[in-house]
Amino acid sequence: MSYRIGLGVDFHQLAEGKKLWIGGIDIPHYKGSLGHSDADVLLHAICDAMLGALCLGDIGVHFPNTSAEFKDIDSKILLERTFALIQKEGYAVVNIDSTLCLELPKIKPYVLQMRETIARIVQLTVKDVSVKATTTEQMGFAGREEGLMAYATVLLKKM
Repeated sequence: MSYRIGLGVDFHQLAEGKKLWIGGIDIPHYKGSLGHSDADVLLHAICDAMLGALCLGDIGVHFPNTSAEFKDIDSKILLERTFALIQKEGYAVVNIDSTLCLELPKIKPYVLQMRETIARIVQLTVKDVSVKATTTEQMGFAGREEGLMAYATVLLKKM
């Protein structure tokens, strides 16, 4: 098969006193994501989409939250390592489409920087990386600012 598509989803709790990393960018906010790594929900969803496209399991298989090696690791490193796994299988990323679900902060001022960061890591142009956001209209855990989530779809092509 020359093309493969993958879908990734990730969730993280929000807590005061933590940094909020989204798309490889440290976003100023009074709450940040809880997790074993830097808890970058967007990069984790993208990793899962890439791994899923090639039936390579999920981010927890490759970077377990029980390993001290990955404690507080920068998720850009996880994306780099995931991309290397994709390349090892003979695939390249064609494009990425992603959506963040969170009430606050508004991420529009950071979207271009996120796209540039992701594109650089997976060897794409910014035009091949989409980052969108939506609120949940104050409903559910995201609406109450207890957590956030991200969805990502990735298209891979055999090199």
